[in-house]
Amino acid sequence: MADIPLVPATPDEAGVAPEDMVARYMRPGIMSLGALPPLALYVHLPWCLRKCPYCDFNSHESRGPLPEAEYLAALRADLEAALPLVWGRRVHSVFIGGGTPSLFSPSAIDQLVTDLRMRLPLEPGCEITLEANPGTFERDRFKAFRAAGITRLSIGVQSFDDDKLQALGRVHDAAQAQAAVDEARAHFDTFNLDLMYALPGQSVAQFEADLDRALSFAPPHLSVYHLTVEPNTYFAKFPPAVPDDDTAFEMLDVITARTAAAGLERYEVSAFARPGHRCQHNLNYWQFGDYLGIGAGAHSKLSFPHRVVRQVRYRDPAKYMAQAVAGRAVAKDEEVGRKALPFEFMLNALRLRDGIELLRFTERTGLPVTMIRAALDEAEAKGWITRDPARIEPTERGFDFLNDLQALFL
Repeated sequence: MADIPLVPATPDEAGVAPEDMVARYMRPGIMSLGALPPLALYVHLPWCLRKCPYCDFNSHESRGPLPEAEYLAALRADLEAALPLVWGRRVHSVFIGGGTPSLFSPSAIDQLVTDLRMRLPLEPGCEITLEANPGTFERDRFKAFRAAGITRLSIGVQSFDDDKLQALGRVHDAAQAQAAVDEARAHFDTFNLDLMYALPGQSVAQFEADLDRALSFAPPHLSVYHLTVEPNTYFAKFPPAVPDDDTAFEMLDVITARTAAAGLERYEVSAFARPGHRCQHNLNYWQFGDYLGIGAGAHSKLSFPHRVVRQVRYRDPAKYMAQAVAGRAVAKDEEVGRKALPFEFMLNALRLRDGIELLRFTERTGLPVTMIRAALDEAEAKGWITRDPARIEPTERGFDFLNDLQALFL
């Protein structure tokens, strides 16, 4: 069957009415899903103290007091308008990202979590993650977030080296980073540290010291990202001098060796965790689960019996708030075409160290495994995956050439 676009990109002035979306999504379409995948919720809080030169996220420097009450009202209206699309489905995880969500007061976060619980059926023990920046840290702030219902913090440390933090344009220093981690350890059973490598002017020895410092806190979860220069960022206009590829690969070897020695298992390309501390929200992304995104610029991926749909909310916070309270927060919604589904699925699944069951490909896309057989054959011939009739797993070489591996499924 030919690809059938749901609707074209919606003009910015219009918005998409939820009642129109429900009618379109529920009609017969290009596939047949036997069951819907798990559902997660993403909430975007778009403000930060200062835009980092490498950041291409939808984040906006705060200029004066945050419009907390107005934004929470917009999130409530956005969620209520979206409820018919997810009616009867339980939410497995919540992720509050940004921007810098920890700029919001603990009382605002408490109200947000209450609003979500009043409108959505959350699974018992639902993981609720809040992204936090050490530059917004103050004593007992993380304790108050825990009391508000946050179960997991993700702390954007990036480095414990003051020179490297300055080169990255971060608003915190190493002492603030350590204080934030100490506070998180005191009040949270599980938390994540974000670290970056291949930073401007960084040597392997400097990165080793940074990683050892992070591991000395015995974090339950560690995410380690290669600094990349993204389009439309300050670094794209004024590129810094960063380590070459050989040096970056050497740093990656350090990461895999040191994390394993510290008892952290690499379960995804950039994610390492102790037993029982894997990020359930991110696992849902990588397993091609569903997620409803609310907030300025938030993305959604939602499955229906006969189609998979992607949505994008208005990016500008002021416009988003105005459209959300009018019940039209969605700026664009479109159906994922039949030909695009294999790549979209494998783009995520191949990031997982344990691989994925082939049955899940059919469950999540409604397509037969035969659609990806040729690509799997080529990947296996190159030594990038191992497979049996039930599952596939990327090899270490496959992880090293992940972009090329994923591209086989385009």
